[in-house]
Order: sequence, then C-alpha cells, then structure tokens
Amino acid sequence: MQKNRSFTEGPILSTLLRFALPVLGAMILQAMYGAVDLLVVGQFADPAAVSAVSTGSQLMHTLTTVVIGLAMGVTVLVGRSIGEKREDKAGEIIGSSVWLFGGLGLLLSVAIALLAVPLSRLMHAPEPAFVQTVQYVAICGAGTLFITAYNVLGSVFRGLGDSKTPLMVVAIACVVNIVGDLLFVAVIPLGAAGAALATVLAQGISVGLCLLLLKKRGLPFPFDRGCLRPRRQHIVQTVRVGAPIALQDLLVSLSFLVLLVIINSLGVTASAGMGVAEKLCAFIMLVPSAFSSALSAFVAQNMGAGQPVRARRALLCGILASLAIAVAISWLSFFHGEMLAAIFSRDGEVNLAAADYLKGYAIDVLMTSFLFCFIGFFNGCGNTTFVMLQGLIGAFGVRIPISWLMSRLEPVSLFRISLATPASTFVQIVLCALFLVYTVRREKEKRSVPVG
Repeated sequence: MQKNRSFTEGPILSTLLRFALPVLGAMILQAMYGAVDLLVVGQFADPAAVSAVSTGSQLMHTLTTVVIGLAMGVTVLVGRSIGEKREDKAGEIIGSSVWLFGGLGLLLSVAIALLAVPLSRLMHAPEPAFVQTVQYVAICGAGTLFITAYNVLGSVFRGLGDSKTPLMVVAIACVVNIVGDLLFVAVIPLGAAGAALATVLAQGISVGLCLLLLKKRGLPFPFDRGCLRPRRQHIVQTVRVGAPIALQDLLVSLSFLVLLVIINSLGVTASAGMGVAEKLCAFIMLVPSAFSSALSAFVAQNMGAGQPVRARRALLCGILASLAIAVAISWLSFFHGEMLAAIFSRDGEVNLAAADYLKGYAIDVLMTSFLFCFIGFFNGCGNTTFVMLQGLIGAFGVRIPISWLMSRLEPVSLFRISLATPASTFVQIVLCALFLVYTVRREKEKRSVPVG
C-alpha cells in the first residue's frame, strides 16, 4: 500500500510547492488536450475548423469544470478524513463516489451526444463552422464518462496528498492525444471531428492507467468490496460540499459562454481570435488554478486536524508563490500576445484579434493569484456556499454586464470586452477578503466563550 502525504506538519511553503508543482504539471498537460487540437487544426485546416474546435472545446471545458467542482467534494472529504485520522471513513467516501460519478458520467455522455445540434445552435456557432462544431461536440460529449472518471480519480489522489500520479497519467495520455491529432487531422483529414476522436481516445487511456495504478499500488488504508457500497450519508456530503462549487463553476463558465456568444456575433475572425486567446488563457490561468487545487487539499487536512492557523499561513504562502510566477506570465501576455497567438494560428487577422483580447487576461492573471488561492482556501474549509455566491456575483453582476456594454461601444474592441474579466475578479477579491476577516473574528469569538 502507498503512504499518503500529511500536510499537518513540517514547513508549509516547501510542502505546498512540492504538492502544487505536480498539480500544475498535470493541469498543463491536461490543457494541452484542447490546445493540441487547436494547434493541429490551425496548421492543417481552415478558420472554420479553428472556430469549431474553439467553440466546441469551450462547451466541453464548461462541462469539465462542473465535474471538477463536484469532484472537489471528494478531495475535501477525503483530505479531512485523513486529517482526522479516520482512514476507514475515507475508504467509504471513495467507494460511494464511484456510484455517484459513474451514474453522472453515463447520463452526461448520452445527453450531450444527443443534444449536440441544439447546443451548437445555442452557442451561436458561426454558420461556416456549424457542422464541424456539431461533430466536435457530439464526439467529445460521448466521451464524457472518461472525463468524469478521470477527474474523480484525480480528486482521490489529491485528497490523499498524491499529486505525482495524476501528472504521470496525464503525460502519457497527452502523448496519445498528440499522435491521435496528427493521425486524424494531418494524415486523415477529418478536421474538427478528428481532433475530438483523438481527445476522447486519450481520456479513455488516462482512466485505464489510473485504475491500473490504483490496483497495483493500493490505497494507504483498507479498501475492499464493503467500501464500494453506496452510502447515502457520504453521497449527500459529497454533493453538499461539491455542488455549490460545481454550480458556481457552471454558471461562471456560462458567463464566459455568453461572452463567446457576444463575440461570435462579430464574425468568424473575432470568434477564431477569441478561441485562440482562450486556449492561451487556459495555460495562463494554470498557475493560480494549481495553487487553488493544492490549497484545497492542504487546508482540508489541516482543518480536519484542528489547525486553522496553519491553514491560513498556507493561504498566504500560496498567494505569494502564485503571484511571483504570474508577474512574468502577465508581461509576456500583454506585450507579446501576437507572438503567442501565432503558436495556434497562421492567420494574421486572427492573431491580431487574439492578442487584443489577451491583454485583458494579462491583467487578470495578477489578480487571480489572490482570488484563486482564496477560493482554494475556502473550499478546503468547506465554505463552498460562499465560494458559489461570490462567483455568481462576479459573473452575473459584473462580467456579463460590462462585456455587453463594451461590445456596444464603437469601434468594437476585443480588449475593452476582455476588461470585464479583471473587473469581476477585483470585486470577488474584495468579497473574499471581507469573508476571511469575518471567519477569523468568528473563530476568535468562539474561543473566547467560556466552556460550561
């Protein structure tokens, strides 16, 4: 049996970095699934295919973020059980999650594959790219079971303090995806459909590898058939913790889909430019996202062990480490956006549009170093309802109204539209800071109340 990593003792910064860096590596490779699709399609197909992949992958990204959000319930509950030294409970939580996410994955696979046409129409896919968008959504949608299975398995590993196994698995799957893209797009000219086939194949292999490694290594506590019984209390707990995160991620992603609809109405060049920029943003935002995910597991174990002060120190360490890296990423994105866009597209007009849109994210990545770490901290504490509320306020109270307003100003500028994102991030940071002050004061008040 493998030994899980404890976050409840030892130096905070070095422990957090050793855990966060493999998480970052896995996220980079996972983001390469869609990025490689766009890269190969951009080099061997036309702008319509690029638009199809960018629109379809945006929809699949929305779905994936919902699954990851719900699976965060598994990470938090397993981590908290490890911190409480309740390994038996952790095994039961993992077993119950198999039933919960297995059923969810099957349901989503069937639904998305059948609804590919209305979903593509809902997203206002440009007419020249509509057929390829439907193909991409239908094929990737049919493989949703693999997306669900991989993300819940990754949540289990992270809850146990193991971030290296998901990194290794995704690295292998990414190689498969690259080979598949070259085969189905460059050699066999299937366009967006070929890119989707390669992605689903890679995701299926990642699930198989995770299961093989779990069987070979085992878990750091007894896990038998008895643990695989669906236990209502653990399923309810997982949903209670994960559902607010999933709902927030869904609605926030929908706000970006609204943004996509606004920009799609500006034509294929603007649509393709945003698609290229969003692929770059998928990498730009990985550093704060990795620290957010790492903090969730780190904080969950420490809150389970009754160490809230250590958890807050980890929050500060995460913010500083994330910000240090974000400064360099922000500079590169703001001043060299066109060069970065050329990685994914050979069309000069598309690259100019992407660079214009990317400037807003160059500002946002500095601010998300704070916001994402706050989110990871509150998720680990189990304050997921607050995480949901602040996300909804930012998305629907700030991002959508500002992006709509900017799209109405002449001349239309993708840079001005993209400023809606850092504006919403700023508001969310203020809300998180106020809530942190509130929780610390409440904690001190509880300590000051005499027992008996």
